[in-house]
Amino acid sequence: MRYTLLVLALVFASVFGMPGKALAGPYFVCPVDCDSISALYPYAKGPAEDIMALQQELKQIGLYAGAINGIYDARTLAAVCKFQTMNHLEPNGIVDANTWGVLARSVEPVIKKRTPPPKGEVAIVIDTRTRKLIVMDDGMPHRVFPCAVGKPETPSPVGNWKIKRKAAHWGSGFGSRWMGLSVPWGIYGIHGTNKPGSIGTYASHGCIRMFNSHVEELYRWVKVGTPVYIIGNPLGPYPRPVLVLNSREPAVVEVQRVLAKKGYYNGPVDGIFGSAMLKAVIQFRKDNKLPYDNRVDGKMYELLGL
Repeated sequence: MRYTLLVLALVFASVFGMPGKALAGPYFVCPVDCDSISALYPYAKGPAEDIMALQQELKQIGLYAGAINGIYDARTLAAVCKFQTMNHLEPNGIVDANTWGVLARSVEPVIKKRTPPPKGEVAIVIDTRTRKLIVMDDGMPHRVFPCAVGKPETPSPVGNWKIKRKAAHWGSGFGSRWMGLSVPWGIYGIHGTNKPGSIGTYASHGCIRMFNSHVEELYRWVKVGTPVYIIGNPLGPYPRPVLVLNSREPAVVEVQRVLAKKGYYNGPVDGIFGSAMLKAVIQFRKDNKLPYDNRVDGKMYELLGL
């Protein structure tokens, strides 16, 4: 197992190259990519997914016995107020960031014995297929954590990156720690979560979610500049995503790479479908007798060998 993971990391690095330098400059929150979670109010209609997560967590700790129905009803309110009272929070039934955080801690697995920190060079390998985050110590697996990765429609950014920023309690949906990645087309990171039930699944907007206790352990081991290798299929599941002007995702990187190799594209391989790539796509389609279009569709993927 250890040698398999090592080989995966080395092969991945040889194919995609080494991570680029950590980016500098302003760092703004992108609402499209964040994993924010809503504040919930008694009897108010909120996101059903969030209310169901609340009910499931309350049920897990024995405070709720009702249906997991996504409705903030009287039984849910009673369970929330009891939980808040038990944890010295104001028993007002409002599930705000503080209540979400304390609740998440209550249902996370308890770390009874912490792993000693790595002694050598640290790198992170994230396998989106198994939903595992592997901490490498001088090229050998040191610790394996379960994680949640992006949904099929919002996949995690496959590629080689670096830790770009570190922050504690960065936002309401990111748990207790945030480690931003140097992805050029959006804001992605490794972070904690207020939805511990999602760990081990395809659940996020592309970020890597971990239990808060796990991400706090990882946070101490990594520094800005630590390499992060995200393994998976950069084109996502079939059917391939149709790419258009301003698309931003891993599939764009692969198309840019192949178009550049074939001499059609000389812009940056950055995952952003811009004007230079648009010209390359139109010319490639024309040369290969495809119908005039400014999109990368299934037939173009086929001719690109993707």
